[in-house]
Amino acid sequence: MALIPTNSHSQVNEGPLFAEVDMGADSSATSVRATVVQASTIFYDTPATLDKAERLLAEAASYGAQLVVFPEAFIGGYPRGSNFGVTVGNRTAKGKEDFRKYHAAAIDVPGPEVDRLAAMAGKYKVYLVMGVIEREGYTLYCTVLFFDSQGRYLGKHRKVMPTALERVIWGFGDGSTIPVFETPIGKIGAAICWENKMPLLRMAMYAKGIEIYCAPTADSRDVWQASMTHIALEGGCFVLSANQFCRRKDYPPPPEYLFLGTEEDPDSVVCAGGSVIISPSGTVLAGPNYEGEALISADLVAEFPFLYNFRTASHCEINVCI
Repeated sequence: MALIPTNSHSQVNEGPLFAEVDMGADSSATSVRATVVQASTIFYDTPATLDKAERLLAEAASYGAQLVVFPEAFIGGYPRGSNFGVTVGNRTAKGKEDFRKYHAAAIDVPGPEVDRLAAMAGKYKVYLVMGVIEREGYTLYCTVLFFDSQGRYLGKHRKVMPTALERVIWGFGDGSTIPVFETPIGKIGAAICWENKMPLLRMAMYAKGIEIYCAPTADSRDVWQASMTHIALEGGCFVLSANQFCRRKDYPPPPEYLFLGTEEDPDSVVCAGGSVIISPSGTVLAGPNYEGEALISADLVAEFPFLYNFRTASHCEINVCI
């Protein structure tokens, strides 16, 4: 694994936020340079998080990235460690205030933040897949937004089934937002975190011919890697999983933000990342990285002999009703 310094024609004026983690490339074949971002939200501060996203996007573009994938809930934040004061039949006053602030940090789709993200994608000429917390009225959704390299908003995917206590704060998506976008760099779609465990959701995307399967997540456990490898093999697709790397100090301090289930040491790691890029044959092309914030990149080269051997949607007679 090599650390590549920023080259002399970087598109940013200041030094890199952190080095790109590169696992090599095959320059003899046509390929797509893909980067997964492993970085933390600036919690409760969406304008600052957007600024950070642009710095990271510029950094990735300076390394030649054509596709950049951000983690689940990067804009708006993943409220790790919070229970929003909920018990059955009751919510505390502080829990209600916590939700008010979380709701305020979410974004409307469409809205000014979406316009800014589209402008970023166009400015740096990259396809952008961004995890956000979407606000529609009083309901929040865990959502992924897609943008093309011309600065156009393509559409969104809402998390179909929030996991565990996420269901207290996020609404449910449905089959109307399970897109696979055909682009010049490949057919791109996304499933978020544990909805990757839903076979029929995966099958719906395989049936649409997905080639670049994005998996923004909040799961940094070792077992997550097994799921990502399985999906790459099952779907005959590249899998790009982006997770945040967060320390306790990346969230507001107590008593404003009470972080349950972990120590309150500001430097304690509360999400260790594990972002990874995997080929259709199950080869790990880059990552997993558990060391800190990073840009994790690889060149995606189509593995046609492998793809001709088996494609789930082509070889299995399964009807998926969405």
